[in-house]
Amino acid sequence: MATMNLILQGLRPDPALIGRIAALAGAGEPVAIGPRAWRVAGVQLSGPDLAQLDAACLAAQLDYALVDPQRRLSDFKLLAMDMDSTLITIECIDEIADMQGLKPQVAAITEAAMRGEIAFGESLTRRVALLKGLDATALQRVYDERLALSMGAQAMLTAVRAAGLKTLLVSGGFTFFTDRMKQRLQLDYTHANVLEIDAGKLTGRVLGGIVDAEEKKRTVERVCAELGCLPRQAIVMGDGANDLAMMGISGLSVAFRAKPVVRAQADIALNFVGLDGILSLFE
Repeated sequence: MATMNLILQGLRPDPALIGRIAALAGAGEPVAIGPRAWRVAGVQLSGPDLAQLDAACLAAQLDYALVDPQRRLSDFKLLAMDMDSTLITIECIDEIADMQGLKPQVAAITEAAMRGEIAFGESLTRRVALLKGLDATALQRVYDERLALSMGAQAMLTAVRAAGLKTLLVSGGFTFFTDRMKQRLQLDYTHANVLEIDAGKLTGRVLGGIVDAEEKKRTVERVCAELGCLPRQAIVMGDGANDLAMMGISGLSVAFRAKPVVRAQADIALNFVGLDGILSLFE
Protein backbone atom coordinates (compact mmCIF):
# COMPACT_ATOMS: atom_id res chain seq x y z
CA MET A 1 0.00 0.00 0.00
CA ALA A 2 1.36 3.41 -1.01
CA THR A 3 2.24 5.93 1.67
CA MET A 4 0.16 9.08 1.42
CA ASN A 5 -0.09 12.51 2.97
CA LEU A 6 -3.22 13.17 5.00
CA ILE A 7 -4.42 16.77 4.62
CA LEU A 8 -6.83 18.11 7.25
CA GLN A 9 -8.62 21.44 6.78
CA GLY A 10 -11.31 23.38 8.60
CA LEU A 11 -12.69 26.88 8.95
CA ARG A 12 -12.26 26.96 12.74
CA PRO A 13 -9.83 24.13 13.44
CA ASP A 14 -8.85 23.12 16.97
CA PRO A 15 -5.18 22.04 17.01
CA ALA A 16 -5.85 19.54 19.81
CA LEU A 17 -8.65 17.96 17.80
CA ILE A 18 -6.41 17.91 14.72
CA GLY A 19 -3.88 15.95 16.77
CA ARG A 20 -6.45 13.42 17.92
CA ILE A 21 -7.74 12.85 14.40
CA ALA A 22 -4.20 12.58 13.06
CA ALA A 23 -3.56 9.86 15.64
CA LEU A 24 -6.32 7.81 14.04
CA ALA A 25 -4.14 7.67 10.94
CA GLY A 26 -1.36 5.98 12.93
CA ALA A 27 1.35 8.17 11.44
CA GLY A 28 3.43 11.19 12.38
CA GLU A 29 2.53 14.47 14.03
CA PRO A 30 0.44 16.98 12.07
CA VAL A 31 2.38 19.90 10.61
CA ALA A 32 0.59 23.20 10.03
CA ILE A 33 0.82 24.22 6.37
CA GLY A 34 -1.46 27.24 6.72
CA PRO A 35 -3.84 28.88 9.18
CA ARG A 36 -6.53 26.29 8.45
CA ALA A 37 -4.64 23.27 7.12
CA TRP A 38 -2.38 20.50 8.45
CA ARG A 39 -0.37 17.77 6.79
CA VAL A 40 0.26 14.32 8.28
CA ALA A 41 2.94 12.39 6.40
CA GLY A 42 3.41 8.65 6.03
CA VAL A 43 -0.23 7.59 6.19
CA GLN A 44 -1.52 4.17 5.10
CA LEU A 45 -5.26 3.74 5.54
CA SER A 46 -7.96 1.53 4.08
CA GLY A 47 -11.26 -0.11 4.95
CA PRO A 48 -12.47 0.30 8.55
CA ASP A 49 -9.67 2.74 9.48
CA LEU A 50 -10.62 5.03 6.62
CA ALA A 51 -14.29 4.86 7.59
CA GLN A 52 -13.37 5.82 11.16
CA LEU A 53 -11.35 8.79 9.90
CA ASP A 54 -14.21 9.85 7.64
CA ALA A 55 -16.71 9.80 10.50
CA ALA A 56 -14.38 11.68 12.85
CA CYS A 57 -13.70 14.42 10.30
CA LEU A 58 -17.38 14.83 9.51
CA ALA A 59 -18.21 15.18 13.21
CA ALA A 60 -15.42 17.75 13.64
CA GLN A 61 -16.41 19.68 10.47
CA LEU A 62 -13.04 19.00 8.91
CA ASP A 63 -12.25 18.18 5.31
CA TYR A 64 -9.64 15.50 4.74
CA ALA A 65 -7.79 14.14 1.74
CA LEU A 66 -5.25 11.39 1.17
CA VAL A 67 -2.84 12.63 -1.48
CA ASP A 68 0.31 11.48 -3.23
CA PRO A 69 3.19 13.44 -1.65
CA GLN A 70 4.93 13.65 -5.04
CA ARG A 71 2.02 15.29 -6.83
CA ARG A 72 2.26 18.96 -7.74
CA LEU A 73 -0.39 21.41 -8.92
CA SER A 74 1.78 22.08 -11.98
CA ASP A 75 1.41 18.41 -12.98
CA PHE A 76 -2.07 19.38 -14.20
CA LYS A 77 -2.86 21.40 -17.30
CA LEU A 78 -6.56 22.24 -16.88
CA LEU A 79 -8.99 23.18 -14.12
CA ALA A 80 -12.57 22.45 -15.21
CA MET A 81 -15.39 23.76 -13.04
CA ASP A 82 -19.14 23.52 -12.86
CA MET A 83 -20.70 26.95 -12.31
CA ASP A 84 -23.93 26.85 -10.27
CA SER A 85 -23.35 25.96 -6.61
CA THR A 86 -19.67 25.32 -7.40
CA LEU A 87 -17.85 28.38 -8.72
CA ILE A 88 -20.79 30.51 -7.62
CA THR A 89 -23.08 30.17 -4.62
CA ILE A 90 -26.45 30.15 -6.39
CA GLU A 91 -28.40 28.06 -8.88
CA CYS A 92 -29.06 30.75 -11.50
CA ILE A 93 -32.20 29.13 -12.89
CA ASP A 94 -33.75 28.97 -9.42
CA GLU A 95 -33.11 32.69 -8.93
CA ILE A 96 -34.49 33.52 -12.39
CA ALA A 97 -37.61 31.53 -11.48
CA ASP A 98 -37.92 33.56 -8.30
CA MET A 99 -38.61 36.56 -10.52
CA GLN A 100 -41.71 34.66 -11.69
CA GLY A 101 -42.71 33.54 -8.22
CA LEU A 102 -41.86 29.99 -9.26
CA LYS A 103 -38.69 29.32 -7.29
CA PRO A 104 -40.09 26.43 -5.17
CA GLN A 105 -41.30 24.51 -8.23
CA VAL A 106 -38.08 25.04 -10.20
CA ALA A 107 -35.78 24.44 -7.21
CA ALA A 108 -37.46 21.09 -6.52
CA ILE A 109 -36.68 19.95 -10.07
CA THR A 110 -33.11 21.28 -9.76
CA GLU A 111 -32.55 19.32 -6.55
CA ALA A 112 -33.91 16.10 -8.02
CA ALA A 113 -31.64 16.48 -11.06
CA MET A 114 -28.55 17.18 -8.95
CA ARG A 115 -29.27 14.06 -6.89
CA GLY A 116 -29.48 12.07 -10.12
CA GLU A 117 -33.20 11.29 -9.80
CA ILE A 118 -34.19 13.00 -13.07
CA ALA A 119 -32.22 13.04 -16.32
CA PHE A 120 -30.60 16.46 -16.64
CA GLY A 121 -31.95 17.17 -20.13
CA GLU A 122 -35.50 16.49 -19.02
CA SER A 123 -35.10 18.58 -15.89
CA LEU A 124 -33.69 21.56 -17.79
CA THR A 125 -36.44 21.44 -20.40
CA ARG A 126 -39.10 21.38 -17.69
CA ARG A 127 -37.52 24.20 -15.71
CA VAL A 128 -36.89 26.50 -18.67
CA ALA A 129 -40.48 25.98 -19.87
CA LEU A 130 -41.69 27.45 -16.57
CA LEU A 131 -39.81 30.68 -17.39
CA LYS A 132 -41.80 31.38 -20.57
CA GLY A 133 -42.85 35.03 -20.82
CA LEU A 134 -40.38 36.34 -18.24
CA ASP A 135 -38.77 39.64 -19.16
CA ALA A 136 -35.14 39.00 -20.13
CA THR A 137 -34.01 41.85 -17.86
CA ALA A 138 -34.47 39.36 -15.00
CA LEU A 139 -31.21 37.71 -16.05
CA GLN A 140 -29.20 40.87 -15.41
CA ARG A 141 -30.99 41.36 -12.09
CA VAL A 142 -29.95 37.89 -10.98
CA TYR A 143 -26.36 38.59 -12.00
CA ASP A 144 -26.26 42.00 -10.32
CA GLU A 145 -28.22 41.25 -7.16
CA ARG A 146 -27.74 37.57 -6.33
CA LEU A 147 -24.70 36.02 -7.97
CA ALA A 148 -21.68 35.67 -5.68
CA LEU A 149 -18.45 33.72 -5.98
CA SER A 150 -18.02 30.74 -3.72
CA MET A 151 -15.58 31.11 -0.84
CA GLY A 152 -11.97 30.83 -1.97
CA ALA A 153 -12.77 31.04 -5.70
CA GLN A 154 -10.53 34.00 -6.49
CA ALA A 155 -7.57 32.64 -4.50
CA MET A 156 -7.91 29.27 -6.23
CA LEU A 157 -8.03 30.78 -9.70
CA THR A 158 -5.02 33.01 -9.02
CA ALA A 159 -2.97 30.03 -7.82
CA VAL A 160 -3.89 27.66 -10.65
CA ARG A 161 -3.09 30.29 -13.26
CA ALA A 162 0.27 30.90 -11.58
CA ALA A 163 0.93 27.14 -11.81
CA GLY A 164 0.28 27.26 -15.56
CA LEU A 165 -3.17 25.68 -15.72
CA LYS A 166 -5.88 26.81 -18.13
CA THR A 167 -9.43 27.24 -16.84
CA LEU A 168 -12.74 25.92 -18.16
CA LEU A 169 -16.20 26.79 -16.88
CA VAL A 170 -18.63 24.17 -18.21
CA SER A 171 -22.21 24.56 -17.08
CA GLY A 172 -25.67 23.13 -17.45
CA GLY A 173 -26.71 26.73 -16.83
CA PHE A 174 -26.72 29.58 -19.30
CA THR A 175 -24.30 31.52 -21.47
CA PHE A 176 -25.72 34.79 -20.13
CA PHE A 177 -23.88 34.03 -16.89
CA THR A 178 -20.87 32.04 -18.12
CA ASP A 179 -19.99 34.81 -20.61
CA ARG A 180 -19.95 37.36 -17.80
CA MET A 181 -17.95 35.08 -15.52
CA LYS A 182 -15.42 34.50 -18.29
CA GLN A 183 -14.80 38.22 -18.65
CA ARG A 184 -14.92 38.96 -14.92
CA LEU A 185 -12.55 36.15 -13.90
CA GLN A 186 -10.42 35.97 -17.07
CA LEU A 187 -11.32 32.34 -17.70
CA ASP A 188 -9.91 30.62 -20.78
CA TYR A 189 -12.93 28.57 -21.88
CA THR A 190 -16.66 28.46 -21.17
CA HIS A 191 -19.54 26.31 -22.42
CA ALA A 192 -23.21 26.45 -21.42
CA ASN A 193 -26.81 26.46 -22.70
CA VAL A 194 -28.30 29.32 -24.73
CA LEU A 195 -31.66 30.66 -23.56
CA GLU A 196 -33.95 31.67 -26.41
CA ILE A 197 -35.16 35.27 -26.14
CA ASP A 198 -37.75 36.80 -28.44
CA ALA A 199 -38.91 40.43 -28.25
CA GLY A 200 -37.22 40.80 -24.88
CA LYS A 201 -38.99 37.80 -23.33
CA LEU A 202 -37.84 34.27 -22.51
CA THR A 203 -39.58 31.79 -24.80
CA GLY A 204 -39.28 28.86 -22.42
CA ARG A 205 -36.85 27.08 -24.75
CA VAL A 206 -33.12 26.47 -25.07
CA LEU A 207 -31.39 26.94 -28.43
CA GLY A 208 -29.30 24.05 -29.73
CA GLY A 209 -28.17 21.01 -27.79
CA ILE A 210 -28.39 20.79 -24.03
CA VAL A 211 -25.18 20.77 -22.00
CA ASP A 212 -25.86 17.59 -20.05
CA ALA A 213 -23.45 15.19 -18.34
CA GLU A 214 -22.14 13.69 -21.59
CA GLU A 215 -21.67 17.10 -23.21
CA LYS A 216 -19.76 18.28 -20.14
CA LYS A 217 -17.50 15.23 -20.47
CA ARG A 218 -17.02 15.84 -24.21
CA THR A 219 -16.17 19.48 -23.50
CA VAL A 220 -13.41 18.50 -21.07
CA GLU A 221 -12.09 16.05 -23.67
CA ARG A 222 -12.21 18.69 -26.44
CA VAL A 223 -10.39 21.30 -24.38
CA CYS A 224 -7.76 18.80 -23.26
CA ALA A 225 -7.19 17.80 -26.89
CA GLU A 226 -6.80 21.47 -27.82
CA LEU A 227 -4.26 21.90 -25.02
CA GLY A 228 -2.39 18.76 -26.06
CA CYS A 229 -2.95 17.00 -22.75
CA LEU A 230 -4.92 14.01 -21.49
CA PRO A 231 -8.10 14.24 -19.36
CA ARG A 232 -6.15 12.73 -16.47
CA GLN A 233 -4.15 15.97 -16.48
CA ALA A 234 -7.34 17.86 -15.58
CA ILE A 235 -8.77 18.73 -12.19
CA VAL A 236 -12.57 18.69 -12.39
CA MET A 237 -14.83 20.25 -9.76
CA GLY A 238 -18.59 19.86 -9.38
CA ASP A 239 -21.50 19.33 -7.02
CA GLY A 240 -24.24 17.42 -8.85
CA ALA A 241 -24.91 14.19 -10.71
CA ASN A 242 -24.57 16.11 -13.99
CA ASP A 243 -20.86 16.52 -13.19
CA LEU A 244 -20.02 12.86 -12.58
CA ALA A 245 -19.17 11.95 -16.18
CA MET A 246 -16.56 14.70 -16.54
CA MET A 247 -15.25 14.05 -13.05
CA GLY A 248 -14.84 10.39 -13.93
CA ILE A 249 -12.27 11.04 -16.69
CA SER A 250 -10.21 13.52 -14.68
CA GLY A 251 -6.94 13.02 -12.86
CA LEU A 252 -8.42 14.61 -9.74
CA SER A 253 -12.14 14.98 -9.09
CA VAL A 254 -13.30 17.41 -6.42
CA ALA A 255 -16.80 17.41 -4.93
CA PHE A 256 -17.61 20.87 -3.60
CA ARG A 257 -20.56 21.18 -1.19
CA ALA A 258 -21.82 18.26 -3.23
CA LYS A 259 -24.75 15.87 -3.19
CA PRO A 260 -24.05 12.48 -1.52
CA VAL A 261 -23.93 10.64 -4.86
CA VAL A 262 -21.14 12.97 -5.98
CA ARG A 263 -19.17 12.91 -2.72
CA ALA A 264 -19.19 9.11 -2.82
CA GLN A 265 -17.53 9.02 -6.25
CA ALA A 266 -15.13 11.97 -6.05
CA ASP A 267 -11.44 11.69 -5.18
CA ILE A 268 -11.70 14.65 -2.80
CA ALA A 269 -14.68 16.26 -1.05
CA LEU A 270 -14.64 19.83 0.23
CA ASN A 271 -17.63 20.09 2.53
CA PHE A 272 -16.48 22.89 4.84
CA VAL A 273 -13.53 24.93 3.47
CA GLY A 274 -13.54 27.02 0.32
CA LEU A 275 -12.56 26.21 -3.24
CA ASP A 276 -8.99 27.21 -2.40
CA GLY A 277 -8.89 24.09 -0.23
CA ILE A 278 -7.50 22.26 -3.24
CA LEU A 279 -4.28 24.31 -2.94
CA SER A 280 -3.40 22.61 0.37
CA LEU A 281 -3.32 19.23 -1.37
CA PHE A 282 -0.05 20.00 -3.13
CA GLU A 283 3.36 20.65 -1.59
